[in-house]
Amino acid sequence: MSAPTGTRGTVGVVGPGAMGLGIVASLVRHGFRVAARDVRPEADARAAAAGATVLGSPAEVARAAPIVVVIVVDAAQIDEVLFARDGILASGSRDRTVLVASTVDPDYVRGLPARVAAAGVTILDTPVSGGPARAAAGTMTIMVAGPREARERCADVFAAIAGHTFTISDRVGDAAGTKIVNNLLAAANLAAAAEALALADALGLDVRATADVISASSGASWIFADRVPRALDADWHPRAAARILAKDVGIACDVAARAHADATFAQAARRALADTVAWGYGEDDDAAIIRRARERLARER
Repeated sequence: MSAPTGTRGTVGVVGPGAMGLGIVASLVRHGFRVAARDVRPEADARAAAAGATVLGSPAEVARAAPIVVVIVVDAAQIDEVLFARDGILASGSRDRTVLVASTVDPDYVRGLPARVAAAGVTILDTPVSGGPARAAAGTMTIMVAGPREARERCADVFAAIAGHTFTISDRVGDAAGTKIVNNLLAAANLAAAAEALALADALGLDVRATADVISASSGASWIFADRVPRALDADWHPRAAARILAKDVGIACDVAARAHADATFAQAARRALADTVAWGYGEDDDAAIIRRARERLARER
């Protein structure tokens, strides 16, 4: 499917997966043309169905679009998108702005501007949060760090894809750091939710009723309200895969260690998520951490 004729220029999206597909849909809805690329044919097909023009490589995307959103799994994949033989830098197109929307180590992001400057590419540090549903609705949160001129150049893109845009600083890497702090807390909250519901099991309580009480009480959190209903319905379809949150909290723990900051609760969440992945639930929704906690209890009783 070809993209509709937009009135606001072309934006590239490399990695139209769980979150990236929502970014594609939001951009199209706001009148942008979208050039997309993923390594998975099924993701390319979904991007085309959402109104994007699917191209053959990140280099082709960069030739078509002066602003490119890169939303892939990790730093190794970002390197591939930027520096491979068919990567963005191989396009030969200068004056490109690359939005690094993946959750990665802040130090990695801080090193990118120097690596791409000679190619005429500007890096903006733009991690996102909120999950696929909010990405599709254009209501997710985006954190932005980098040169003011580049931020202003991308303002219409931010408005199209996010309900909340937070300008963190002029320094690339600070938004990545903010996202890591957020994900540390998200992982710790979710791990604690799993522990709490396993305790409800141990006490012979009605777990659904307990969850309802928590949702209206001091133990509530956004991630509790979002994930617990899925777990109680045994809905493991991955909106956010357990392996991704395991990766993210691992980064948070490593960053905390370098900063000599306490990460006691994050380390506990890291262990719980690693256990969830090790038991074969890595591709399930990260609500599977609740499933795994309840399974552990059932075996130990």
